[in-house]
Amino acid sequence: MNLSAFELFKIGIGPSSSHTVGPMLAAYRFATGLRERGQLPAVARVVAELYGSLALTGKGHATDKAVILGLAGERPDAVDADTADAVVELVRANGGLRLAGTRRVAFIEATDLLFHRETFLPFHPNGVAFTAYAESGAEVEAEIYYSTGGGFVVKHGELAADALAPEVPPAYPFASAKQLLAAGRRAGLSIAEVVLANERTRRPDAETFAGLDRIWAVMQACIERGCRTEGVLPGGLNVERRAARIAAKLHAAPPPRDPAADPLIAFDWVSLFALAVNEENAAGGQVVTAPTNGAAGVIPAVLAYYVRFTPGADAAGVRTFLLTAAAVGMLYKRNASLSAAEMGCQGEVGVACSMAAAGLAAVMGGTNEQVENAAEIGMEHNLGLTCDPVGGLVQIPCIERNTMGAVKAINAARLAVLHGDGKHTVSLDRVIETMRQTGVDMQGKYKETSLGGLAVNFVEC
Repeated sequence: MNLSAFELFKIGIGPSSSHTVGPMLAAYRFATGLRERGQLPAVARVVAELYGSLALTGKGHATDKAVILGLAGERPDAVDADTADAVVELVRANGGLRLAGTRRVAFIEATDLLFHRETFLPFHPNGVAFTAYAESGAEVEAEIYYSTGGGFVVKHGELAADALAPEVPPAYPFASAKQLLAAGRRAGLSIAEVVLANERTRRPDAETFAGLDRIWAVMQACIERGCRTEGVLPGGLNVERRAARIAAKLHAAPPPRDPAADPLIAFDWVSLFALAVNEENAAGGQVVTAPTNGAAGVIPAVLAYYVRFTPGADAAGVRTFLLTAAAVGMLYKRNASLSAAEMGCQGEVGVACSMAAAGLAAVMGGTNEQVENAAEIGMEHNLGLTCDPVGGLVQIPCIERNTMGAVKAINAARLAVLHGDGKHTVSLDRVIETMRQTGVDMQGKYKETSLGGLAVNFVEC
């Protein structure tokens, strides 16, 4: 397996990994490529063209904003979410931007950021083309990129495997859950330890641990911001933020908020954590792609459940959770897709649920086989989940759907560890392949186009 845990967990801004983070990264790569090749002095104007799903739901997913920021030299993991809107408004007001953060070029949004809603490029539904022009109108450079889900970007002509391949091969390569379990048995390692050994070929353990700790810190900060921020989400649907109100209600409950008094109180907290993250995502705040932005609340909510409700929870357990979840995410990325434009929401919330179930099963003391069983349960009961965002916004049904995914993940882990022995009829590999086949068969209108489902049956009062 060629992926790193930090390719599954990326720090970026909302509302979408495929429609915001990916296009921003693509624009950044195009702009910085011009600079690195010495072509920047010849550029007077740049044009960006969005295709397929990026065009159909780009406005609601802030793809226009992301492209402008990327061309201006902003990276998803470094952009200041609090000042990003001001940067974009300045570009719009001035009719130009500083390409790659340096040379000022013309950029008039009406003519230089085009939405081709009827055209899908052949490689992937999320396509974006960039063209740089000289003062004379001659083409300086042109490139096409595909945002393949979860913030991954592939340039046309690149093989995805080559683009993602590490310089040093992993210690324990695996391309399936079967191979992952076999590697663990041979080496006497947990799934988290297998992934950590592979990360060790890239960097020292201390750096990996620091990176994982930062991922969790950003997740926690996102939960905290969401729990204290009130108001209405942007985009025109007038969806009110609920997390702050729910947080106040839960905190006001008589201590110690004993589960014996209300056996489901823990699920209220889990739902709160997921809502908080996805309201922040919908507002364009800083989130962790886990493995996508649309599903960014599931893993933080389940991880927060572990920290808050599991005796003995500690920093080492958080790292084990994330490494285990990453292993499962790698399997989906390699053998299916993390893109709702290809798979529907089963490829986002479904995958996040599967990853979270595996992570929780691991820190509950589950064997590798029980972890694999938890991941399989988490996806099996999300198969066929469509992506039909109302108004092209990552709000309805996306925000609540994360609460459902988190609760399912906890249930899956408990079934696998507390009431299972790792033996089960359907393997994780078969479920991943089923998800892939289902995504291929799913009608396009249910795959992040806002042309079907809730997106067309919603009547605004």
